[in-house]
Amino acid sequence: MLAAEIARRELTVDRIVSGTLARQRDTVAPLAALTGAPTSIDPRWDEYDADDILDEYSESAVRLAGQPSGASRVTREDFQRVLEEALLSWIASAKRALPTEHWPAFYERANSALGDLVGELDRGQTALVCTSGGVLAAICLRLLGAPDQTFVRFNRVTVNAGITKVIHGSRGTTMVSFNEHGHLEKPGGSFVTYR
Repeated sequence: MLAAEIARRELTVDRIVSGTLARQRDTVAPLAALTGAPTSIDPRWDEYDADDILDEYSESAVRLAGQPSGASRVTREDFQRVLEEALLSWIASAKRALPTEHWPAFYERANSALGDLVGELDRGQTALVCTSGGVLAAICLRLLGAPDQTFVRFNRVTVNAGITKVIHGSRGTTMVSFNEHGHLEKPGGSFVTYR
Protein backbone atom coordinates (compact mmCIF):
# COMPACT_ATOMS: atom_id res chain seq x y z
CA MET A 1 0.00 0.00 0.00
CA LEU A 2 2.91 2.34 0.71
CA ALA A 3 4.50 1.57 -2.67
CA ALA A 4 1.16 2.24 -4.37
CA GLU A 5 1.00 5.63 -2.62
CA ILE A 6 4.54 6.52 -3.75
CA ALA A 7 3.55 5.55 -7.31
CA ARG A 8 0.36 7.63 -7.08
CA ARG A 9 2.43 10.64 -6.03
CA GLU A 10 4.76 10.05 -9.00
CA LEU A 11 7.68 10.58 -6.65
CA THR A 12 11.16 10.27 -8.12
CA VAL A 13 13.27 8.43 -5.57
CA ASP A 14 17.06 8.61 -5.70
CA ARG A 15 17.82 6.47 -2.69
CA ILE A 16 16.16 4.14 -0.16
CA VAL A 17 17.57 3.50 3.31
CA SER A 18 16.38 1.28 6.14
CA GLY A 19 17.50 -0.02 9.47
CA THR A 20 18.46 -3.65 9.99
CA LEU A 21 15.11 -4.84 11.37
CA ALA A 22 13.19 -7.34 9.23
CA ARG A 23 10.03 -5.21 9.13
CA GLN A 24 12.08 -2.24 7.90
CA ARG A 25 13.86 -4.26 5.21
CA ASP A 26 10.56 -5.88 4.16
CA THR A 27 9.12 -2.41 3.55
CA VAL A 28 12.05 -1.59 1.26
CA ALA A 29 11.47 -4.48 -1.18
CA PRO A 30 8.31 -3.20 -2.96
CA LEU A 31 9.64 0.37 -2.88
CA ALA A 32 12.91 -0.68 -4.51
CA ALA A 33 11.04 -2.73 -7.12
CA LEU A 34 8.82 0.26 -7.89
CA THR A 35 11.48 2.96 -8.03
CA GLY A 36 14.64 1.11 -9.05
CA ALA A 37 16.47 3.28 -6.50
CA PRO A 38 19.63 1.95 -4.85
CA THR A 39 19.10 0.72 -1.30
CA SER A 40 21.29 0.65 1.77
CA ILE A 41 21.02 -0.43 5.39
CA ASP A 42 22.09 1.75 8.29
CA PRO A 43 21.58 0.36 11.83
CA ARG A 44 21.13 3.89 13.17
CA TRP A 45 17.57 3.73 11.78
CA ASP A 46 16.75 0.74 14.07
CA GLU A 47 14.09 1.09 16.74
CA TYR A 48 14.85 1.24 20.47
CA ASP A 49 14.67 -2.14 22.20
CA ALA A 50 11.34 -1.99 24.04
CA ASP A 51 11.99 -5.11 26.10
CA ASP A 52 15.41 -3.82 27.24
CA ILE A 53 13.78 -0.56 28.31
CA LEU A 54 11.00 -2.46 30.10
CA ASP A 55 13.60 -4.69 31.81
CA GLU A 56 15.51 -1.67 33.06
CA TYR A 57 12.75 0.85 33.78
CA SER A 58 9.61 -1.14 34.66
CA GLU A 59 8.74 -3.57 37.40
CA SER A 60 5.92 -5.00 35.29
CA ALA A 61 6.36 -8.45 33.73
CA VAL A 62 4.74 -7.18 30.51
CA ARG A 63 7.04 -7.44 27.50
CA LEU A 64 6.64 -6.89 23.78
CA ALA A 65 8.11 -10.33 23.08
CA GLY A 66 5.33 -12.01 25.03
CA GLN A 67 3.73 -12.55 28.39
CA PRO A 68 5.16 -14.74 31.10
CA SER A 69 3.47 -18.13 31.42
CA GLY A 70 0.52 -18.08 33.76
CA ALA A 71 0.14 -14.31 33.40
CA SER A 72 -3.31 -12.84 33.02
CA ARG A 73 -4.13 -11.44 29.59
CA VAL A 74 -2.69 -7.96 29.08
CA THR A 75 -4.68 -5.57 26.93
CA ARG A 76 -3.09 -3.30 24.34
CA GLU A 77 -4.03 -0.36 26.55
CA ASP A 78 -2.30 -1.93 29.56
CA PHE A 79 0.82 -2.64 27.51
CA GLN A 80 0.84 0.92 26.14
CA ARG A 81 0.55 2.39 29.64
CA VAL A 82 3.40 0.24 30.99
CA LEU A 83 5.59 1.01 27.96
CA GLU A 84 4.97 4.76 28.15
CA GLU A 85 5.79 4.86 31.86
CA ALA A 86 9.04 2.98 31.16
CA LEU A 87 9.88 5.30 28.23
CA LEU A 88 9.38 8.38 30.41
CA SER A 89 11.64 6.87 33.08
CA TRP A 90 14.22 6.05 30.38
CA ILE A 91 14.15 9.64 29.12
CA ALA A 92 14.37 11.14 32.63
CA SER A 93 17.03 8.75 33.94
CA ALA A 94 20.66 9.65 34.36
CA LYS A 95 21.43 5.91 34.31
CA ARG A 96 23.60 4.65 31.52
CA ALA A 97 22.79 1.00 32.16
CA LEU A 98 23.58 -1.65 29.60
CA PRO A 99 22.28 -3.38 27.57
CA THR A 100 19.72 -0.58 27.36
CA GLU A 101 20.81 2.20 25.04
CA HIS A 102 20.39 5.34 27.10
CA TRP A 103 18.05 8.06 25.85
CA PRO A 104 20.65 10.67 24.79
CA ALA A 105 22.50 8.04 22.72
CA PHE A 106 19.29 6.91 21.01
CA TYR A 107 18.24 10.51 20.32
CA GLU A 108 21.66 11.36 18.84
CA ARG A 109 21.81 8.12 16.84
CA ALA A 110 18.48 8.83 15.14
CA ASN A 111 19.29 12.46 14.43
CA SER A 112 22.81 11.75 13.18
CA ALA A 113 21.35 9.21 10.74
CA LEU A 114 19.10 11.93 9.33
CA GLY A 115 21.89 14.51 9.29
CA ASP A 116 24.27 12.19 7.45
CA LEU A 117 21.62 11.16 4.92
CA VAL A 118 20.70 14.77 4.19
CA GLY A 119 24.40 15.59 3.77
CA GLU A 120 24.84 12.78 1.22
CA LEU A 121 21.99 13.90 -1.04
CA ASP A 122 22.54 16.30 -3.90
CA ARG A 123 20.27 19.30 -4.33
CA GLY A 124 16.81 18.19 -5.43
CA GLN A 125 17.32 14.52 -4.61
CA THR A 126 14.81 12.47 -2.66
CA ALA A 127 15.45 9.61 -0.25
CA LEU A 128 12.91 7.27 1.31
CA VAL A 129 13.74 5.95 4.77
CA CYS A 130 12.06 2.85 6.19
CA THR A 131 12.45 3.19 9.94
CA SER A 132 10.37 2.88 13.10
CA GLY A 133 8.14 5.11 15.19
CA GLY A 134 10.64 5.75 17.98
CA VAL A 135 13.36 6.87 15.58
CA LEU A 136 10.88 9.10 13.80
CA ALA A 137 9.65 10.52 17.11
CA ALA A 138 13.21 11.39 18.18
CA ILE A 139 13.81 13.17 14.87
CA CYS A 140 10.53 15.08 15.18
CA LEU A 141 11.56 16.33 18.63
CA ARG A 142 14.73 17.86 17.26
CA LEU A 143 13.12 19.33 14.15
CA LEU A 144 10.34 20.93 16.19
CA GLY A 145 12.47 21.86 19.20
CA ALA A 146 10.07 19.92 21.43
CA PRO A 147 10.94 18.73 24.95
CA ASP A 148 12.18 15.15 25.32
CA GLN A 149 9.05 13.98 27.16
CA THR A 150 7.04 14.76 24.01
CA PHE A 151 8.70 11.69 22.51
CA VAL A 152 6.04 9.46 24.08
CA ARG A 153 3.21 11.40 22.41
CA PHE A 154 4.79 11.16 18.94
CA ASN A 155 5.68 7.50 19.47
CA ARG A 156 2.12 6.64 20.58
CA VAL A 157 0.46 7.87 17.39
CA THR A 158 3.01 6.91 14.75
CA VAL A 159 1.34 4.58 12.23
CA ASN A 160 3.14 1.71 10.50
CA ALA A 161 3.80 2.71 6.85
CA GLY A 162 2.81 6.31 7.57
CA ILE A 163 4.62 9.04 5.64
CA THR A 164 6.53 11.87 7.27
CA LYS A 165 8.06 14.40 4.89
CA VAL A 166 11.27 16.21 5.76
CA ILE A 167 12.93 18.73 3.48
CA HIS A 168 16.38 20.26 3.58
CA GLY A 169 17.25 23.63 2.13
CA SER A 170 19.07 26.88 2.80
CA ARG A 171 17.18 27.31 6.08
CA GLY A 172 18.06 23.85 7.36
CA THR A 173 16.04 20.69 7.78
CA THR A 174 12.30 21.01 8.34
CA MET A 175 9.46 18.57 8.90
CA VAL A 176 6.58 19.56 6.60
CA SER A 177 4.23 16.65 7.33
CA PHE A 178 3.96 13.95 9.97
CA ASN A 179 2.39 10.51 9.95
CA GLU A 180 0.27 10.80 6.80
CA HIS A 181 -1.72 7.57 6.52
CA GLY A 182 -4.74 8.22 4.31
CA HIS A 183 -3.35 5.60 1.90
CA LEU A 184 -4.00 2.98 4.61
CA GLU A 185 -7.66 3.85 5.00
CA LYS A 186 -9.59 2.16 2.22
CA PRO A 187 -13.30 1.75 1.52
CA GLY A 188 -14.50 -1.14 3.62
CA GLY A 189 -11.77 -0.93 6.24
CA SER A 190 -8.62 0.52 7.65
CA PHE A 191 -5.14 -1.02 7.53
CA VAL A 192 -3.77 1.27 10.24
CA THR A 193 -1.52 -0.47 12.75
CA TYR A 194 0.82 0.90 15.40
CA ARG A 195 3.17 -1.95 16.25
